[in-house]
Amino acid sequence: MKKWNVTSLYSGSKGNSIFVRVGDDAILIDAGKSARTLCNSLREIGSDIEKIKAIFVTHDHHDHTSALEILAKYHEIPIHMTGVSAAIFDRTPDAPIHARLVRHDPCFCVAVGELTVRSFRTSHDSRMSVGYRIEFEDENGVHALGVATDLGYVSDEVRGGLLGCEAVVLESNHDVEMLMRGSYPYDLKKRIRSRYGHLSNADSAAFCAELAEEGARSILLAHLSEENNEPSLALNEAMCAVGDDGVCVCVAAPDCPTKLLSREEGAI
Repeated sequence: MKKWNVTSLYSGSKGNSIFVRVGDDAILIDAGKSARTLCNSLREIGSDIEKIKAIFVTHDHHDHTSALEILAKYHEIPIHMTGVSAAIFDRTPDAPIHARLVRHDPCFCVAVGELTVRSFRTSHDSRMSVGYRIEFEDENGVHALGVATDLGYVSDEVRGGLLGCEAVVLESNHDVEMLMRGSYPYDLKKRIRSRYGHLSNADSAAFCAELAEEGARSILLAHLSEENNEPSLALNEAMCAVGDDGVCVCVAAPDCPTKLLSREEGAI
């Protein structure tokens, strides 16, 4: 049985990055915050930027891309993203990142070592937004891990991308009552609650139940709003939806690594 590890290095409006390792193959999903912070976070979990074989970007917002240009300057790591999202770097045509960028159609598939990484569309107010399904095979068959952290609603494409995954990183951005009582301007509240905004605790929890029914054993709730959510609210709602089904649910911290229970720990 192959060992796997999924760890959120940090998560939220200030920056996002997810480390995925299966066997000797390690990738990142997104690279927010600074390159220094990202590299320090990798060292904190016992890895290193030199071990990363590829970076996959979900969309063009700053909290998912801010480390990319510096990383590209000093490290020869392929950066995979949709061509629509990659257009944000066209304003600096001579920047080193252009030598690292691999531009794709919205739905693409890339092999990284023994991993197969497939994108699927998500609904978010960016140029283009995708989630990822990471598949690998061992003597017990094909396994899948999934990531979707910015989505206004759970579409059929998201279901197709995540159902059947053993472990999933899923957005649980806001508590609706906290959001509506909070200090955000009405237009921003409307945007967050829209089908192109962010997933609420209630919608996330309902999908967690679907994921559990289809075989998910570990779920990491991510991209929580620091102003419009509480980890306990997101966790309690998801756990109530999942029920007593042997599924581990945890919440990604905003500024330090959070490890999703992995096969190497005996969770699966």
